[in-house]
Amino acid sequence: MSTWTKSDWRKKPRIQMPEYTDTAALNAVEAQLSSYPLLVFAGEARRLKQQLAAASRGDAFLLQGGDCAEAFNQFNSDSIRDTFKVMLQMAMVLTYGAKVPVIKVGRMAGQFAKPRSAPTETVDGVELPSYRGDIINGLDFTPEARIPNPENMLRAYTQSAATLNLLRAFSTGGFADMNRVHSWTLGFADGGEAAKYSEIANRIQDTIDFMAAAGITANTTHEFSTVDFYTSHESLLLEYEEALTRIDSTSGKWLAGSAHMIWIGDRTRQPDGAHVEFASGVQNPIGLKCGPTTTAEDLKVLMQKLNPENEEGRLTLIARFGAGAVGDHLPRLIQAVKEEGANVLWTCDAMHGNTIKSSTGYKTRPFDSVLREVREFFGVHQSEGTVPGGVHFEMTGQDVTECTGGVRAVSEEDLSDRYHTACDPRLNASQSLELAFLVAEELSALRTERQAKAG
Repeated sequence: MSTWTKSDWRKKPRIQMPEYTDTAALNAVEAQLSSYPLLVFAGEARRLKQQLAAASRGDAFLLQGGDCAEAFNQFNSDSIRDTFKVMLQMAMVLTYGAKVPVIKVGRMAGQFAKPRSAPTETVDGVELPSYRGDIINGLDFTPEARIPNPENMLRAYTQSAATLNLLRAFSTGGFADMNRVHSWTLGFADGGEAAKYSEIANRIQDTIDFMAAAGITANTTHEFSTVDFYTSHESLLLEYEEALTRIDSTSGKWLAGSAHMIWIGDRTRQPDGAHVEFASGVQNPIGLKCGPTTTAEDLKVLMQKLNPENEEGRLTLIARFGAGAVGDHLPRLIQAVKEEGANVLWTCDAMHGNTIKSSTGYKTRPFDSVLREVREFFGVHQSEGTVPGGVHFEMTGQDVTECTGGVRAVSEEDLSDRYHTACDPRLNASQSLELAFLVAEELSALRTERQAKAG
């Protein structure tokens, strides 16, 4: 019987977390949050774990995407709808390429906190604490805004609850109908520059038409008009996470009620640290970012700590090395997993290792680098005989200009047009869908190769 409790992390070293100056206010907020309803339910988390287990075997594929960091002042139904819409489009294209179900997990309804490379930042000779996400402090470069405010946790909870409410309505209310989703995909492929994707889009339409002719439509088949959509975020602010963690009456296990899936960042994956300690005790699926400094021994210790029973679907390893570096790091980590006989799901975060500063001063990510890392990820798994089970992107349904390249050829000079992110640059709707087509090609080739070997 586990003796773990949700406050055990407080005894461990903590990093990337704020020091609140008003302890009484913090305690009051934590008490209030502890009385609020959970945002997700244990049955949903268990269902996601089963689906992730299928992805680890190659019988499903994980698409995880959404905002770098959600913001209070950008909260509206249109932005939620647009990101959800693009993820549905991407999932349809990936389903066609992989011929397996695509698990849709949004970086939404809780992705408010961000780790930072430095505790302070300096502008025009003025040094202030770094912005750590709206759940902690404000983006405005003033001493007042940068003071960690525990009241922000209550606003983050309210926004997350409203976001989840809308996502659930979209998932089951007809918005996710297969025919609707594909009509959006066709719109992307109609453009002259995107002509090379038209063939795939047309094949998808042929399949839909065939099913309709056979009498299989959204009206007759529930699965064609509704989708499962899950939420996830980095569990960085542990006071917030603890307040929303409760015992599940069905299983008697702890559940992190802030999201279906939580992950540990590359900066907070210390085996004896607070963030690993917290994640080790909840039943939710857990993600673990693996960067260039992740050693094989660290990974073995972390796998044992986070998944001691070696459950399928429990642990997702999110590789983020940067284009050109995947071959230097991923094989040794795959070898460590093989040596331990560990059950893991491998996914590719092709965003965080490819951030550069443009000549115009904007932080950006070249689309070609993102694509290259994805291809390298698939290539290594092909060589190792292991399963590339998913992708993880920072993206938005909005027509932003934050990453360069893609079929619409966003240039460094274009970045200033619609650069809206408060933290890291995101793929826009067009770039996200283009990437889905390209990943679908990789999945289709992988499937063909496996069939050939099996035959």
